[in-house]
Amino acid sequence: MLGIGDDAALVNPSPNFQLVVATDTLVESVHFPVDASAEQIATRALCVNLSDMAAMGATPRWFTLALTLEKADAPWLAGFSRGLAQVADEFALALIGGDTTAGPLTISMTLIGEVPIGEALPRAGANVGDSIYVTGTLGDGAAALRLLTSNDEKGLVDSERLLTRFYRPQPQIQVGLKLRGIANACIDISDGLLADLAHLCRASAVSADLKSKRLPIHPDVEESYPQYSLDWALSGGDDYQLCFTVSQDKCTIVNRWIEVGDLNATMIGQIQPATGGNFPVRVDNVTVELNRGFDHFGC
Repeated sequence: MLGIGDDAALVNPSPNFQLVVATDTLVESVHFPVDASAEQIATRALCVNLSDMAAMGATPRWFTLALTLEKADAPWLAGFSRGLAQVADEFALALIGGDTTAGPLTISMTLIGEVPIGEALPRAGANVGDSIYVTGTLGDGAAALRLLTSNDEKGLVDSERLLTRFYRPQPQIQVGLKLRGIANACIDISDGLLADLAHLCRASAVSADLKSKRLPIHPDVEESYPQYSLDWALSGGDDYQLCFTVSQDKCTIVNRWIEVGDLNATMIGQIQPATGGNFPVRVDNVTVELNRGFDHFGC
């Protein structure tokens, strides 16, 4: 009802819907390279925030932007605005406010979405016996980062695909909507499969068994970096795919979607009972540390 230009925005949620609110911050040299273009930074920032909406089964509606820049730079701002507009237009997302300030390059966004009451996809809904699925392929984010920070990328067949995956990850919004009423629990894979699945297990008070041979890894990554590809798929992060669990009575629905090409997902394991008050994630029957994955404070 009232957007940019006043002290605050006014929005009218749809009747019988809940608001879904998520905030992410991206910092130069931590979440994107210093030589990234303004357009690349903008598309990455908005896409990774949209991934949280996908994980909740929400339709994104509005967002705010807090932008910190060392100095005003008209060409840079033009490129940033262009990248932001491309993604916002694709997802019918409206910028309704924010702030600008001077300092090291930092982008903070708050996204607001909607989901029908009672249909959100929480982390805390996984049940013993559920099958565990992931969308897309894993390890692309880590492979792209390797491509950006090293000189040994000659073996990669499709570097353009990896750079697109890094700077323009595709938020799985439509998958999240499709999984309403089907998935018991869901989380987006930003910090790495092991770390994020561990979050889901702790929230649901369960454990998980994964089969490494089931992990979907793109042939380019698997063939070019055979010594790293499995570890990247498990703990590399920056994939922004969805990890979700489905009860056995609904697996036939999901498997049918996969079979006919309506859903790009792979079943990778099963939810198991907690063990002695712990919620381990096991890969090929070996328990792995739950804190593997991106550490926000470098500890």
